[in-house]
This record gives sequence, C-alpha cells and structure tokens, in this order.
Amino acid sequence: MGIKDLCLMMIVLGFYFQSQLLSAQNLTCHPNDRSALVDFMKGLSSVIEGWDATNSSSDCCTWPGINCSSPISLGLNTSSGNYKRVVVLNLSKKRIRGKLSESLGNLDQLRTLNLSHNWLQDSLPQSLFSLQNLEFLDFSSNDFSGSIPEAINLTSINTIDMSQNRLNGSIPDGICTNSKRILILNLAVNYLSGDLSALGNCSSLHHLCLGANEFTGGLPDNIFQLHSLERLCLQDNNFSGPLKEEIGKLQNLSRLDLSANGFSGSIPDVFYSFRYLKYFIAHSNYFTGQIPKSLSNSPSLFLLNLRNNSLDGKIELNCSTMLSLNSLDLGSNRFSGPVPDNLPNCHKLENVNIARNNLGGQIPETFEKFHNLSYLSLSNSSISNLTSALKILQQCQKLTTLVLTLNFHGEELPADSSLHFKSLAVLVVANCRLTGAIPQWLSRSNKLQLLDLSWNRLNGAIPEWFGFFTSLFYLDLSNNSFTGEIPKSLTGLVSLISRNISLGEPSPDFPFFLKKNVSARGLQYNQVWSFPPTLELSHNNLTGKIWPEFGNLKKLHALGLQFNSLSGQIPSDFSGMTSLEALDLSHNNLIGTIPPSLQSLTFLSKFNVAYNHLSGDIPLGGQFRTFSNSSFEGNNLCDAFCQQSRDLPHPPPSRKKSGRSVGTIIGMSIGIAFGTAFLLVIMLMIVMRAYSRREVDPEKEEAVTDGKDLEELGSKSVVLFRNKESSKELSVDDLMNSTNNFDQANIIGCGGFGLVYRATLPDGAARGLAYLHQSCEPHILHRDIKSRTLGYIPPEYGQASVASYKGDVYSFGVVLLELLTGKRPMDMCKPKGSRDLISWVFEMKKENRESEVFDPFIYDKQNDKEMVRVLEIACLCLSESPKVRPSTQQLVSWLDNIDINI
Repeated sequence: MGIKDLCLMMIVLGFYFQSQLLSAQNLTCHPNDRSALVDFMKGLSSVIEGWDATNSSSDCCTWPGINCSSPISLGLNTSSGNYKRVVVLNLSKKRIRGKLSESLGNLDQLRTLNLSHNWLQDSLPQSLFSLQNLEFLDFSSNDFSGSIPEAINLTSINTIDMSQNRLNGSIPDGICTNSKRILILNLAVNYLSGDLSALGNCSSLHHLCLGANEFTGGLPDNIFQLHSLERLCLQDNNFSGPLKEEIGKLQNLSRLDLSANGFSGSIPDVFYSFRYLKYFIAHSNYFTGQIPKSLSNSPSLFLLNLRNNSLDGKIELNCSTMLSLNSLDLGSNRFSGPVPDNLPNCHKLENVNIARNNLGGQIPETFEKFHNLSYLSLSNSSISNLTSALKILQQCQKLTTLVLTLNFHGEELPADSSLHFKSLAVLVVANCRLTGAIPQWLSRSNKLQLLDLSWNRLNGAIPEWFGFFTSLFYLDLSNNSFTGEIPKSLTGLVSLISRNISLGEPSPDFPFFLKKNVSARGLQYNQVWSFPPTLELSHNNLTGKIWPEFGNLKKLHALGLQFNSLSGQIPSDFSGMTSLEALDLSHNNLIGTIPPSLQSLTFLSKFNVAYNHLSGDIPLGGQFRTFSNSSFEGNNLCDAFCQQSRDLPHPPPSRKKSGRSVGTIIGMSIGIAFGTAFLLVIMLMIVMRAYSRREVDPEKEEAVTDGKDLEELGSKSVVLFRNKESSKELSVDDLMNSTNNFDQANIIGCGGFGLVYRATLPDGAARGLAYLHQSCEPHILHRDIKSRTLGYIPPEYGQASVASYKGDVYSFGVVLLELLTGKRPMDMCKPKGSRDLISWVFEMKKENRESEVFDPFIYDKQNDKEMVRVLEIACLCLSESPKVRPSTQQLVSWLDNIDINI
C-alpha cells in the first residue's frame, strides 16, 4: 500500500470516527438510567443542585456529577436503542441527606460510585453489591448503619471504601468470594466486630484498613496468606494476645499499624523479611522485652513508633544500617541507661521522643552534630545539667521543638548570653523547680510560638519583649514567683489578634502534656497547633492593674490571671476577646463591678472572679446563668436571688384583720421552712458520713468541698426510697424489677397521685407504687399499703431523690402551691394537659390570672397582695434552674417579712 492509499484510509477513518463522535454527542441517557437516578433523588431529604428531574426532556448525562459513555465504547448492543449509559456517579461533598434507594442497583453500566462525605444514613441497599461492572465504590464519611450485606457479587470491583460510618456486625464471609479483583478495602472507623477470618480469600488485597472498630482476638492464620498486602492498618481495636511470627510472611508490607490494641509479649524478630517496610506503628499495647535486632537494623524503616508499651533494656539502634530512619518514638516505656549517644549517626533522623523512661545522665556531646534534629522530647527522664544541655542543643540548627519537662530539678535557668536557638518554635521546660529569672538570650528566639515555663521557681519581672514575638500564641508562666506588672506589650501579641501565622509542618504526633494542677493528670495534646491560644500567668505575685487593651486579643481562648495581687477594675473592654472560652481572675484584689459587657462573650464556658473585692449585680444574661456560685464567692456581689428579692414588691401593712386561712398558710410555711432546714442538717450529716467512708481513687482529682453548696458537688449516690420495715434502700432498678418495668398488667388502680401499680419488693413484701408520667413533672410516689410518704423531686434530678438544698426548696415550693390552690400536684387520672399543677400555675401567671389559682375557701380580696407575694415565692422555689431558687434562710426571711395581722 502506497502513501497515497494510506493517507486516503486515514481520511476515511477520520470521517468515520468524527461521525461516530457527532452521533454520540446527540445521544441522551438511557431511560432506565434516568429512572434509577430520579428514584434515588426521591429518597433524599435534600436537593442536588443542577438535577432537573421534573423536566422529562432533561438529559441526565448533563447533570452535575454524572458521566456517560456511548454504547459502542462500552461494547454494548444498540438493537434496543442507541442511548448513552451512566458510568460515573460522583456526588462527593455535596451535602446530600437521606437514604439510598435500591434503584441505584439498576445502573448496570456504572463503573464509579462515589457518595463520600455526605449525610446519607440508614442501611446499605443490597442491589448495589451486585453491580457487575462497578470498579470503584466510596461511601466513606456518611452515617450509614446496620451490617454490610452478606451477598457481595462485585466481579469487577477493585476499591471499596466504607470508612467513617456507623456500620456494625461482622465482615461478610463471602466478601471476596466473587470479588477477587479487590485491591483496596477500607472499613475503618465503624463499629464492626468479630475476627478477620472472612478475609482469608482476599488474595489480591494491597491495602486493608480496619482501624477504629471493635475487632477482638488474635490475628487469624489466613491473614498471613495475603502476600500482596502493602498496607495493614488495624489500630484502635481490641486485638489481643501475642503477635505471631507468621506476620513476617507479609513481605510486601510498607505500613504496619497495630497501635492502640491489647497485643502482648515480645515483638517477634522477623523484620529482616520486610524489605519495603517504612512505617511500623505499635504504640499503646502491652509489648515487653527489648527492641528486636531485625527491627533495630532495618534499612527501609522511615518511622518507628513503639510509644506506651513496657519495653525495657537499653535503647540500641544500629544507625549505620538504619539509613532511612526519620522519626523515632520510644516514649513511655521502661528503657534504662543513658541517652543513646549514637542517634546523630542516624543521618536522616529528625524527630526523637524518648521521654518518660528510666534514662539518666546528661545530653551527650555528640548531639552537637545532630544536624537534622527538629523535634526532641526528653521529658521526665531524670536528665541533669541544663546549662550543658542548652549549650549542646543550640548547635542543632534545625531544632524547632524542645520538650525538657520534669528534668534538671532545682537547677538555675542559665543566663549565658551566648545561647541562641534561632529556629526554635516550641520550648517546654516545665515542672523542673528551676530558679533564676527569664534570660535575655530567649528574646532572640523570635520564632517562638509556644513557651511553657510553668511550675518552676522563677522570679523577677516578666520581660516586656515577650510582646514582640510575632508568632507566640501560647504562653504559660504560671506557678512561679514573678513580680511587677503584667507587661502591656502582651496585649499586642500579633498572633492573638489575627492568628495569621504559619505553624510549619505538623509535628510527628509526639504527645505534649499540659499540666493543670498539682494533683490532676494533665491534658494531652498530640500536635502543637492543637493547643488553644492561651495566656496563663496565674499563681505568681503580679501587681498593678489589668490592661483594658487585653480586649484587642480577639483570637485568645484562655486568660488565667488568678492567684496574684492584681488591683483595679475588670475592664469592660474584655468583651473584645470574642473567642474567649476561659477567664479566671479569682484570688486578686479587684474592685468595682462585673462589667455587663462580658455577657456578649458567647463562647465563655469558664468564668471565675471569686475572692476579690467586687460589688454590685452579677450579670444574668449570656453565659452567666451557667456559672456556679463558687465563681462569685468571696465578694459582695448580688446574685439572682438577691436581685429577685430586691425587685419583689413589699406591700404596706394592712390594718384590717385578715382571714384565719391566710395566717394559717404563713404559719405553716414558716414551720415547714424550719422543719425543712432541720431535715436538711440531718440529711447532710448522713451524706457527709457516707462520703467520708468512700474509697479514694488516687488517679482522680478530688473536688474541694469546703464551703461549697451541695448542688455544686452533685449527687454521689442516689437513693429513691427506704423500706421502713427492713431499712433497705430501694433503687430505680428495684422499682423497675418489682413492677416488671411498670407493666400495665400490674395496674391496680388510679389514685390521686397517679396510676397505682402492684409491686413485689426485693424482701418479698407486696406494695402499691404510684407512678407519675414523664410527660409531666417527674415525681414518683411510693405508697405503702398501710401508710404513704410523698416525695417531691426537682426536674434536674429526673426520677431520683438526692440530698440537695435546692432540691428540697423545690419540694417546699410544691407544698406551698398545694396550700394556696387546694389541689394536688399531679392527677394522672385526669386528661393530659390538666394533670400538672405546677405547669398550670405558671401558665395562669403568664396570663395575669393569679387570683384564679387560689383555693376559694382561703382567698380574700383584702389580702390579695399578700397571697400573690406567697405565690411569687413558691414560683421562685420551682424555678427550673437550681441557681435561681432561694436558700432556706432567704425563704424564712421572705415569709417572715410578709406583714399580715393574724
């Protein structure tokens, strides 16, 4: 064939393919495909932007997220019609909600189905797991629940990702029986359980990710037959037992993550067979013994994380062979001996955590040549000679993070002006009992972002130059002996005003600890950037005023100035700290009022101004109703009770003799108040005695109870009732069991306080139990066949009676309402809506119809004001918020001041 003929043929073929292309462009989607997509859309509770299902002439192949192909390109027969077929449905991150329709299973030419990162819920349709042409399936980051369908017949599938849902049950036995091409299976972050035996026939798997589930037991032997595996991620499950030597058969692994499980015993010495292993992560298990030789000689290993195990012996790594090692985390083990001096010979090593071991001695001089070192944590390792350590480590020109907490006990923070850490972003030297002042050399570390020198014995003034660090967003100088004023320059910290700073590369998941007090365990942050923007200057000897310019720090989350000697007023400009979550100004010498502008701090969750010299009203708006009484004690502040009492009307004395019934009410009220106070003392003694006999968990911080209201302590034990005859306490479980969960078959009547159930108590005695429904105020009444005792339970405690002052004040309010209205608090036999006395009274008050609630046998118009006053007091006792309810002393005073001539 000549060139001419060849050219002619090319022209003919060109026209042919052009005509085919033009023909394909004129095709519309197959009616079956369109119908399946319309049905899918009907199952959603949200709309998909751009999908025009109402217009029957709309071509679904033009809808966003859909790709179609011609039948010729798919090798299909066009005899039944020449339509394009849907091959891709990609609606990732489209904010769609609802359930998946089985109709999607009719998209029989679908190759890619990606519905990840949405709010889809309910079970997975079975039909989707029979799509013969489907190659890629991604349902990750949704809210799917239920089990994975048992029948899986995806003959072309290579990727399945259903991670981050709420799937439960076990992995289907036949998941790979008819899906032999599957390469990637990601089921992480679900609630799957059982073992992994169903995966033994998934011989083509390259990536298997099952982290953050509830799998148990050991690894089954058939897992070790998956020779193609490159990534095996089993972290955060409940696997247990020894790690078998057969793990060495998985020779193609590049990542093995076994962290946060219950594996125990020694780590098998089989790592010579892992030629490609780059990441071995096994932290937070129960491994013992030493690091196996094959692991400490691995030439391919990039990251080794064995933190939080029980490994012991010396840290011995062969840096001459570990040519790729970049990150080493051996923290929180039982290693002993000196800090290994050969680590700088691992020339690519940048990140080192050997904290919280039994090491000792000093920083080796060889660390001067640790040229690539970037992150170093040696906290709690009994290291000494801080001066030498800093002189050596300043030679590490790339060092950005240095954590030396709980070392160098009682040494002096060196003031050597030659020290310079030019790249340092994070410096933590806390809890070392260091002495001296903050050295001038630190001012040249102008890249500092986080500085923690807390829990030392440093003194002198806080340097003004701290405010000139443009990247500093976390400063903790608490629990020292600093004196003088707060540097005004701190109010101009750029990163706390704009927070537009670069945090660089994230740290290699090394844990940093933030210690909050002497006895409690500290909060843990695994990334530097996860620390909240903070200024913590508490527990020092600082004096002077608090600068109003602190209000400029719009990005600040926590400001701690407690336990100093600060004076002056609380600046109203504090309202400018719009991101503030915690503000503690307690134990100072502050005067004036609490600025009402602080009510605009909508993120404020912790606020404390206790033990100052403040006066005036406590703001009641914004977040202030959520703060406990202890946040304001030790001042001369007017709380909610005080303000409400002050604002209540005080009627003038009446010369006309009032009715006998009103005087009776007041007399009974005062008597009940004194009786309640007496009972409270007895109850408090009982609770205190029981509390004193509790076992103490040394790992938990115990609350300081001196001078605190019982409401702030919360309920330590819950006792519903006491059986009078046997003195046995009855619990909720006893009540539920004795009535068979309040079975209707046990109803024996309808009394004034509710439905009465037959109950057989644990001692075998038969009792009647009246139950009031949760749709009303949640009261439970225990009625003995011969006698009965009524207990009122405030709404915050549900169906449990607890020893609380404010709980009994609530009960007292109910009694007052009964006396004033002549009605019972509940009548479950009446129609719903008229059963609850408390709701009815509040509704009548809302409609200004208070006079209609009084019992006509005691109501006297001449004493209307006095009766309304008693009603007001009763309603205060019944407030839903315990903080608004008065104390018993206030009750007695209020009732005593109602001037009625009996």
